[in-house]
Amino acid sequence: MPCALSNFWAGPHQNALGIGCPRRNGQGRRAESVHSQTAWSYSSGVSLPAGSPTLLRSAGWLMRKVKKLRLDHENTEGWRSFSVNSEGTERMATGAPVSDRGDTVEMEDPASRFQVQKHSWDGLRNIIHGSRKNSGLIVNKAPHDFQFVQKTDESSPHSHRLYYLGMPYGSRENSLLYSEIPRKVRKEALLLLSWKQMLDHFQATPHHGVYSREEELLRERKRLGVFGITSYDFHSESGLFLFQASNSLFHCRDGGKNGFMVSPMKPLEIKTQCTGPRMDPKICPADPAFFSFINSNDLWVANIETGEERRLTFCHRGSPSVLDDPRSAGVATFVIQEEFDRFTGYWWCPAASWEGSDGGKTLRILYEEVDESEVEIIHVPSPALEERKTDSYRYPRTGSKNPKIALKLAEFQTDGRGKIVATQEKELVQPFSTLFPRVEYIARAGWTRDGKYAWAMFLDRPQQRLQLVLLPPALFIPVTENAEERLAFARAVPRNVQPHIVYEEVTDVWINVHDIFYPFPQSEGEDELCFIRANECKTGFCHLYKVTAILKPSGYDWSEPLSPGEDEFKCPIKEEIALTSGEWEVLARHGSKIWVNEETKLVYFQGTKDTPLEHHLYVVSYETVGEIVRLTAPGFSHSCSMSQNFDMFVSHYSSVGTPPCVHVYKLSGPDDDPLHKQPHFWASMMEAASCPPDYVPPEIFHFHTRSDVRLYGMIYKPHAVQPGKKHPTVLFVYGGPQVQLVNNSFKGIKYLRLNTLASLGYAVVVIDGRGSCQRGLRFEGALKNQMGQVEIEDQVEGLQFVAEKYGFVDLNRVAIHGWSYGGFLSLMGLIHKPQVFKQPHGAEPPSSLPATADPRMASGCTKPCQQLSVGG
Repeated sequence: MPCALSNFWAGPHQNALGIGCPRRNGQGRRAESVHSQTAWSYSSGVSLPAGSPTLLRSAGWLMRKVKKLRLDHENTEGWRSFSVNSEGTERMATGAPVSDRGDTVEMEDPASRFQVQKHSWDGLRNIIHGSRKNSGLIVNKAPHDFQFVQKTDESSPHSHRLYYLGMPYGSRENSLLYSEIPRKVRKEALLLLSWKQMLDHFQATPHHGVYSREEELLRERKRLGVFGITSYDFHSESGLFLFQASNSLFHCRDGGKNGFMVSPMKPLEIKTQCTGPRMDPKICPADPAFFSFINSNDLWVANIETGEERRLTFCHRGSPSVLDDPRSAGVATFVIQEEFDRFTGYWWCPAASWEGSDGGKTLRILYEEVDESEVEIIHVPSPALEERKTDSYRYPRTGSKNPKIALKLAEFQTDGRGKIVATQEKELVQPFSTLFPRVEYIARAGWTRDGKYAWAMFLDRPQQRLQLVLLPPALFIPVTENAEERLAFARAVPRNVQPHIVYEEVTDVWINVHDIFYPFPQSEGEDELCFIRANECKTGFCHLYKVTAILKPSGYDWSEPLSPGEDEFKCPIKEEIALTSGEWEVLARHGSKIWVNEETKLVYFQGTKDTPLEHHLYVVSYETVGEIVRLTAPGFSHSCSMSQNFDMFVSHYSSVGTPPCVHVYKLSGPDDDPLHKQPHFWASMMEAASCPPDYVPPEIFHFHTRSDVRLYGMIYKPHAVQPGKKHPTVLFVYGGPQVQLVNNSFKGIKYLRLNTLASLGYAVVVIDGRGSCQRGLRFEGALKNQMGQVEIEDQVEGLQFVAEKYGFVDLNRVAIHGWSYGGFLSLMGLIHKPQVFKQPHGAEPPSSLPATADPRMASGCTKPCQQLSVGG
């Protein structure tokens, strides 16, 4: 990728910071010849070599002296691009040498002419290091992954113990922490809760920071930049914590029947006979003596108390070659992790089936079995591999075959002493592809709270049809190779045992997968299922609905060879009530939750009702639908977690000008009007840190496009603006689905580099045009079948607006920069609007859209995807 920001304010031998590009790339490996890395041809007449891998190492000041190049008369027309070969000789794009004749021309100081400050290479490095150091004071420090536990001892001065992950002062890794929440506080004083260590002198990061290949890949998919304990599983009744650390598994207990600890404890390592890492550990909710994990792409279960381990599935043969071992059990594939944010492939049943009078029981796990034998293998060069030159992966390109999938059950029986006495694999009474022929992806799965049904969300390949399906455990039969045995098992399945398609969503755009599904408990013998579900397809905006479906039996005979029809198991909807409505969204994606209080008939959710720029916590009644009450303060964007008894919540909030704070609030008011209980500040877990000395927050603006669409943007003003002077401008873009860049949250961490550019004299503009999220499905889906077109039009209109509003924006010197989809738009900007964008800097754009694994592109691969191929 090219690294020079713009040749229209930097010389042809230098990057845009005015410093000659180093001869080594960002990984410390010697770069290839500069001639072989020719970047782009620009309308301003110079093609810059790729050298430095980051934007800031390629933005800056001009050379004081340049050569005035003279072209031969016959080559003057039609040639505007130059490159430099490995010997430093200037060459034209055709390879013809450029005349070395020319006169030395004195140029005025770059800072006065171009409004860009001049820095030496060492000076620029100091600026970058200083900004990173300042951002390190607040980055990754905020507590997260909260878990409230209410104390039942009324004599205790504390009402709750709050567990969370955080980075203690002076530490460089995440750890398990807790805080005590007092029952009473002094309203006139600020109570700052202390962060207390749960674990005593425990190093969670592997020695030398070396992770296994599986751990590294998962960290990439989750975008984890922190070290230490990054997740944990918690069983509230027993107080059991389970987590990965130091290439192993550990557990500890706090609360439960043994009471709460008063000093840090030593976590206990869980020994194993397995080779390789144990991934995705989970506690059995029905019996916390057992936990599960994935080892070598198969599902295992173990007893924490006795140390007994048992392998439940036998898909993987243990071969290190992806060619020889394409099957897995309980593991989410690359596309599911990367595009649907599902990072697990198995789910514990929350209830056990009791067997006999000796205390024995049956425990169940629903899991996804995957066969990638027909998925293409790609080979990627990996400098981290010393013995091999490439690493191999199964990667489904657009339009190619996806993995074959199926849902199965793993069951095991225990005796009264907790010893595993039998295990069994079960499959659906008919093949998965027969029952659900149009299903391409299992987007989500789980169990109802009573364990009566497993449920799954099925999605077709175009991602325009989603089905929510209930699967009773009795629908699964033992796996056998004997055809007669299988037929006998199928005949034994009662006719009233069947799948139930209780809900369906259909759209002509695409369905954004999310986690919002809350089934209410069923009464004994009840033939209805009531649940709360978020739906974006009905109105084009994501809202909550209370749905009642009738579980109507079809009476299908499972021994029949005929396949059931697609609508054979579709349930009629008895009632569907909209709990929220309007041109705003309930937050459902990216791990967002709802909290349902069945006693008061209230549901708490996060949304954008007040403004698309801020996230707030709201509450509404699902029994008498009407008023929606906001619980968080306006002027900030909040991310909240509710307590289990709905009397407290934690808010991690910030604004453009205020770094993150974490506060605890208590809901209080009359019990006969729970909807209008008011939040009161209770305690602080983290106050806002000071902004870096040179940090200037961006200014948010809005404008209307020619098609009368209201768009939002923000601008980082150059730190040394002079009246009447114009500054080179950088347009930072993403522009694609699932992402919102412009909102009222603090930008001084993730986007600190934009502030650094502004400190160097650049105007930096960010615009959320059509295609970005939080504005409704039609707004986000405007780019369907015309990617790189509507987004660029909105960006250009936004630039014209800011140029009129802010006199320092120079539309004659505009660079466009973005990552991923933003990298793609950077290239599209140069293609469609070369008169506007003089320099693209696309970081990690798709080099060929048909080669991507994004399922939106895989769903039939629309014409623009099939025909467009751009260099990245």
